[in-house]
Amino acid sequence: METSRNPRRRTVLALTALTAALSLTATACGGDSTNEAKTADGKAKVTVLRSNGAIFEPLYIAQQQGYFKDAGLDVTIKAGAQDTSQNAPSVLNGEAQFAMTDSSGFLKGAAQDMPLRIVTGLQSATTKTDPTDGLLVKKSSAITTFSDLEGKTVGLSALGGTIQFIVEYLVQKDGGDPAKVKFVALPTTSLTDAVTSGKTDAVYSFGAFFAAARTSDKLNVIGKGMNELPGMVQGLLFSSQEYLAGNGATAKKFIDAVGKAITYANENPDAVRAIDKKYTQLDAAFIDKQETAYYDTQLNTTVMRTVITKMNEFKLLDKEPTDEALYWDQAPTTTSSEE
Repeated sequence: METSRNPRRRTVLALTALTAALSLTATACGGDSTNEAKTADGKAKVTVLRSNGAIFEPLYIAQQQGYFKDAGLDVTIKAGAQDTSQNAPSVLNGEAQFAMTDSSGFLKGAAQDMPLRIVTGLQSATTKTDPTDGLLVKKSSAITTFSDLEGKTVGLSALGGTIQFIVEYLVQKDGGDPAKVKFVALPTTSLTDAVTSGKTDAVYSFGAFFAAARTSDKLNVIGKGMNELPGMVQGLLFSSQEYLAGNGATAKKFIDAVGKAITYANENPDAVRAIDKKYTQLDAAFIDKQETAYYDTQLNTTVMRTVITKMNEFKLLDKEPTDEALYWDQAPTTTSSEE
């Protein structure tokens, strides 16, 4: 179990080492990124790393519905790192062309001047649906607000990412001091057990795991999770600048296919449930009863700027990257709010 209130130094060291390695790789390869791998019948081969917890459903729908194939793509979907910010090395060294992470996971790399760009959103916080994430405490807990977390231990799936950010953001919004909260990293599948057993004072869960936990008669949900900040990007796909520069047409076909899958997913919740049954460890009967998430390709740059400013204030980022350092020029962006 990894324990830290601020894991920034560990992340910075890893990314700094990666930057050095990439410089050597780029020199050795001569920047020849246009040699796109293809199948015998001419389809562009693409590997995408998904998260281990949630929001990956549109990728499988694109594959099942033939959207990738119709676009001339041969796509392999693989489970990526538990901490999705650690998927960046695989994209930068060419092992994968795209990878999932959340907004904070991507921003940590952008703040270190990593040559990466967001290509599309997958899901953002929205008031159109019930919260899909949130803070869980025991029924008997004295914690009733986020400010009550001062001096308490909160379990997260990964340190320093979007989830740690939203907890600190909501503690501050509630009048508390986020610097006084202790965070520990735990496997996503063990978060509910951690708070139920008293191993932690609270946990922040998400996706199908949160949906399952909120029905427990042993737990309370505090607040409305990321829905307190509508437009906050919860899941996105990114690629390397080098790949996008040499394979822009393929990248556009890929994100268009994902966009079609997102439309299909929002209109066909049973297709989403079928994927959750196959790729999560949750009971099928439970999945059938749950509302599915609302997926969205749009990236709200105004809300992203708020996240950047606050992450820097919370010392989760060393500096504030510019918008030019974040988005691919063909990524779907917006500045409007749903509110």
